[in-house]
Amino acid sequence: MDNSNWDAALSKLLNSLEDNKTELPSCSEEELNFLSEILKSKELNALVNVHNKIINLSNDDKFFPVLSNSMDVNIDVLDVLVPKTRGSADCKQLFLLLQNRHMQALLCTHDAVAKKEYYPKIPELPLEVDEDDEIIKIVELIKSNEPLCGPGVEPIVGATIKTCEGTDKIVFARILLGGPADRSGAIHVGDEVLEVNGISVEGKTPACVLKILDDFEGTVTFKLIPASSRCGVRESKVRVQAHFSYTAADDPYIPCKEAGLDFVKGDILHIVSQDDSHWWQARREGDRNMRAGLIPSRALQERNIVLERQLKEKSDESDHISLCSVPVALPALCPRPQTSSLVLPTKCNLQGPKTKKIMYDVAENDDFDREEIPTYEEVAKLYPRPGFYRPVVLVGPPGVGRNELKRRLVATNPEKYKTPIPYTSRSPKPGEVNGKDYFFVSHENMKADIDSGKFIEYGEYKGNLYGTSRESVESLVNAGYVCVLNPHYQALKMLRNPQLKPFVVYVKPPRFEILKETRNEARARSTFDEKNSRGFTDDEFHEMIHSGERIEFHYSHHFDETIINADLSMAFEELVSAISRLETVPLWVPASWVQ
Repeated sequence: MDNSNWDAALSKLLNSLEDNKTELPSCSEEELNFLSEILKSKELNALVNVHNKIINLSNDDKFFPVLSNSMDVNIDVLDVLVPKTRGSADCKQLFLLLQNRHMQALLCTHDAVAKKEYYPKIPELPLEVDEDDEIIKIVELIKSNEPLCGPGVEPIVGATIKTCEGTDKIVFARILLGGPADRSGAIHVGDEVLEVNGISVEGKTPACVLKILDDFEGTVTFKLIPASSRCGVRESKVRVQAHFSYTAADDPYIPCKEAGLDFVKGDILHIVSQDDSHWWQARREGDRNMRAGLIPSRALQERNIVLERQLKEKSDESDHISLCSVPVALPALCPRPQTSSLVLPTKCNLQGPKTKKIMYDVAENDDFDREEIPTYEEVAKLYPRPGFYRPVVLVGPPGVGRNELKRRLVATNPEKYKTPIPYTSRSPKPGEVNGKDYFFVSHENMKADIDSGKFIEYGEYKGNLYGTSRESVESLVNAGYVCVLNPHYQALKMLRNPQLKPFVVYVKPPRFEILKETRNEARARSTFDEKNSRGFTDDEFHEMIHSGERIEFHYSHHFDETIINADLSMAFEELVSAISRLETVPLWVPASWVQ
């Protein structure tokens, strides 16, 4: 019997029953067999699986329709099945099932619920013609908690109004997709408002009009002059990941705070309309609210961020500190056989002996450098693929524990997790094996490969070159291994591409007090001093935190996961859990990676 769908708890109970048969003398063989068959039954396992799914539903796991045209899909499927019903009994049975009136009624009901067509329908009233032969349109809507607003006015019918420049007429400025005004199909951008429930709006401000609306309950009747030109708003299918947080109530420039959509950094947004160059319409992915909200467009947000950075840099000039400045280099570590990552020398005045600086560089990458100001990134879902594992890239400040996390991960399953073998131009030391400890190459050949962009990171130490080649990473991925890297964060420039599709984990230091306490308790050795084995100093802890803030400021929009390494064991469990999701659950990635 196929037990792939067995519930784990029932399987454990069945095994326990089999193991303890001898200790249940009061039960007959027939009774034990009966109980065993019950635990093995497909029906019980299916019921338990359904029960578990319902019980384990969190607040974020909400049911929402996948599509709203299932009846149309059903008709298309019937058309495909018609010519195949004579030659296939299965096709004939499926055809009869989909043609069943009860099935079609169920699909129609599903579509009506998905489209929220259970709202009261009010037919559009006929057009009128006034004395000047101007067409007048009468539209009735059911007032609800949807925005029709200007600054600081209560939501009403899912639209925004404004005063038309030059004429002082009140017109509809924006129709929010999914709101009552949009669902009516009778109100369009540019329509001029003449009356609201019989009250003329001539000479009134948008705030006055909205006050009139606020005073009415139930049905609201608009007398409108249709816009001279209409263009239907087509809902786009673009999904983006937000790289900043936004609260409409704190934005002084949004045309209607009540119509704004709040979101936090990392949220996936469905952009439904980009018709306005400054204010896009969007929904949070998976949100059951059909009405879209306003968010700043990419161009508007980029301008806001530039202004904020300029103000911050001016305010920081007196302190000579700015996260927006060129990244300060990090302390150098002596290359060792067990690590393939190289870091930068420090320019800070840290304690410990001075070491020779390592020069760091990578090739140019226009796709990476274009997103200098992170706002929105178009994304799509990448589904796990058998035999292909995305590289796991650990980035973070020196000393935060990336190398130890990598070592523990590889130790759990050396046949699954592999680290690329570094290259060096120096001669082998006694006992070192080419292709195992390092790939030993000539200085000239390695320099030529560096110049041609074949290394994701490289550096020089005591006159010898060290580096990790892109080919060594690709070979591990193509061979079906999970490639684990802990490179310098600037190596993301070469790693983050559609071919490798890396999963980037940022290992973040905790706050100073916890960082100092946990490292001292573990008797951690300083990575800032390669000659003397000693603990970290307070200055080095502060440098680790400051370096982490700098990395997070410049590169956080490329992080897939953030792990705070306050406790190494807990951080490792979080890493293993993240990798498990990576291998079993579809995750959002840049859209170019799945095209």
